[in-house]
Amino acid sequence: MNKIRVLIVDDSAIVRKVFSEELSKYPDIEVVGTAPDPYVARDKIVSLKPDVITLDIEMPRMDGLTFLRKLMKHYPVPTVVVSSLTTKGGKLTLEALDVGAVDVIAKPGAAYSVGDMSAQLAEKIRGAARARISKRTEDDNDTARQQPMKALAQTSNKVIAIGASTGGTEALKTLLVQMPSNSPGMVIVQHMPANFTTAFAERLNGLCQITVKEAKDNDSVSHGTALIAPGNYHMLLRRSGARYYVEVKTGPMVHHQRPAVDVLFKSTAQYAGANSIGVILTGMGADGAAGLLDMKNMGAGTIAQDEKSCVVFGMPKEAIKLGAADKVLPLEKIASEIIRMV
Repeated sequence: MNKIRVLIVDDSAIVRKVFSEELSKYPDIEVVGTAPDPYVARDKIVSLKPDVITLDIEMPRMDGLTFLRKLMKHYPVPTVVVSSLTTKGGKLTLEALDVGAVDVIAKPGAAYSVGDMSAQLAEKIRGAARARISKRTEDDNDTARQQPMKALAQTSNKVIAIGASTGGTEALKTLLVQMPSNSPGMVIVQHMPANFTTAFAERLNGLCQITVKEAKDNDSVSHGTALIAPGNYHMLLRRSGARYYVEVKTGPMVHHQRPAVDVLFKSTAQYAGANSIGVILTGMGADGAAGLLDMKNMGAGTIAQDEKSCVVFGMPKEAIKLGAADKVLPLEKIASEIIRMV
C-alpha cells in the first residue's frame, strides 16, 4: 500500500515537530517535509509532490489564505487547514474551506490535547488524500447557489436530521440555501472543532431563508430553523409531549468524532422514528451509517449523497452498503427530495 505523502506548512517549529512525530506513528502516512512559510512550501510542493498538505492559516510573510488561493488556482493539492481555536480563526477557516481546503483541524492547546488531535489529524489526512479537488477560479467562490424553493403550502412536524464531514461545509450550504423559510425543523452534525461551528452557523444564517444557529442544550426543534451541533459536543434529539428539542452534552468520541452523526441519528430514530428524514452527506469514514439504518428501520425516509457529487464518498458509501438509504441522489437534488418526502 502506497503511503500518503504529507507536507506540513506551519511557522511554529513546535507544531511542525509535534505533527511530524504524531503522523510518523501511522504506517500509511509519511511526512515528506515541512515548511515554515508559504514561500518555502511552494518550492517543496513542486519538488516533493505531496499528496496532502497541512496548512497553518496565520503565518508571516504570506498568510495561509492568500497562499491557498494561489495554490488552488495554479497547483491544487488536497489541503487540511490547521487553525487556532479563536473567533478569528473560525472565520478564516471558513474562508479557507470556501477557497478549496478539504478539511480543518484545531491546533493542540489547553482545550485540545495532542492525544485528541493525533487520530483526528490522521483521519483527516486520509480523507483529504481521497478527496476530489480541481483548479479553482473566482467564480467558484461565489456564494450564490440554487434559488430557494417556494414556501410549503402546509407545514409538517417532521424532523430532518443531517450528517456530514469532509466536504460537508459546502454541501450543507448548497442544500440549506434551497430550503424554504417554513421548512420542518432540522438538526445537523458537521464534523468541526469547537468555535468553528459558531462561525459556520452564522455564515449559513446570512445566506439562507431559514434560521441557522449553533445549538444550545434544550433548544426546540422548530419550523424554519436548523440547529448545528457545537464542536466538541454531541447533540441528541429528545421529545417531551409534542415538542422536539436537543440535548447537547459531552461524552466519549464516536468514530473519533465529537459531535458524531451516529449519536444524532440513533437518538432521532428513537424519539422521532417515522416522523423523521435522515440525510447523510459527503465525508470520510463510517460515522452515521449505522444510525441511518436505525432511522430507516424505524420508518424514517433516508437519503444518501451520490458518489459523483461527494468530495469524499465514505460515509454515504457505508450507509448504502448497509442498505440504510432509500434514495441515493446528487447533492443538488436532495433538498427537493426532502420537500417531496415532507
